[in-house]
Amino acid sequence: MDTEIKNAVSATDQDAQYDDKAKRLLGNKIILAHILVKTVDEFRGMNPKDVVSYIEGEPFISVVPVEPGLTNIEKEENGQRIVGMNTENAEINEGLIRFDIIFYVRMKDGISQVIVNVEAQKDEPSGYHILNRAVFYVSRLVSSQKERDFVKTNYNDIRRVFSIWVCMGMDESSMAYVHLAKDDLLGSYPWKGGLDLLNIVLIGISNELPKHDEKYELHRLLSTLLSAELTVDEKLGIIKTEYSIPVDEKLRKDMSAMCNLSQGIRENATDNAITGVIMNMHRDGYSSEQIARIVEKTIEEVEAVIRKREPVLA
Repeated sequence: MDTEIKNAVSATDQDAQYDDKAKRLLGNKIILAHILVKTVDEFRGMNPKDVVSYIEGEPFISVVPVEPGLTNIEKEENGQRIVGMNTENAEINEGLIRFDIIFYVRMKDGISQVIVNVEAQKDEPSGYHILNRAVFYVSRLVSSQKERDFVKTNYNDIRRVFSIWVCMGMDESSMAYVHLAKDDLLGSYPWKGGLDLLNIVLIGISNELPKHDEKYELHRLLSTLLSAELTVDEKLGIIKTEYSIPVDEKLRKDMSAMCNLSQGIRENATDNAITGVIMNMHRDGYSSEQIARIVEKTIEEVEAVIRKREPVLA
């Protein structure tokens, strides 16, 4: 059982590291700029390099809690009460759910801002509907602005918010835009307010690398960055030649580490599958020689697996 626990902990650690590298790759400003160009109306049609300058400060990556009451933090500066994003004590195993990536973007008028949240998912969750979670996140992005971005009843100061979900391992490349709409049920009174305050974008990334054209431009970039199949050199080649994205040492290191983690996760999955086959055949009475021939391992390797796992069966 100790071996099983160690393997489970190791796999969990690898998954956590992979998730962290994926978020940090997506959190590069030039990558975020490519996402903004395809998802935020203000920047559509712009060159992503020109959009980078509109991203304010450094994006917060896995540090801002989602939980009500914890997203903001109060502090005093020069005798004044300041409310800002809570980025303190961000421990990875703390148990708090955190926004993957969150940042402010200045609009082209130089005055207004929007708040953007980008979430990365390895696949579509089976335990809940992802749109429901996105609605919760976008609602938190609005409600947490009180006292931070607007005070008292100054609701006209609410920033527009975008929650953008990048979901890998989907059956097809897709993108959906979910937002508020007004239906006049009686009369047509022009109610004032911002129907554009809440915005959700769901981006589905398939396992197959899409072709490079305008329709799939963002999907190909994200698929390249997050692919578990492409090598580092293949990824860098696509990013540099097709997207003219400069590759610095940090980006290269993050990408290399992510590829190594992908390889380790695949190898663990393969080893676990083979171990399961060996133990099933052993239970059914197959000899070590027969098992070795079928799984293409040596007899010694098969017997080593059985020795390790038999105490678990006892």
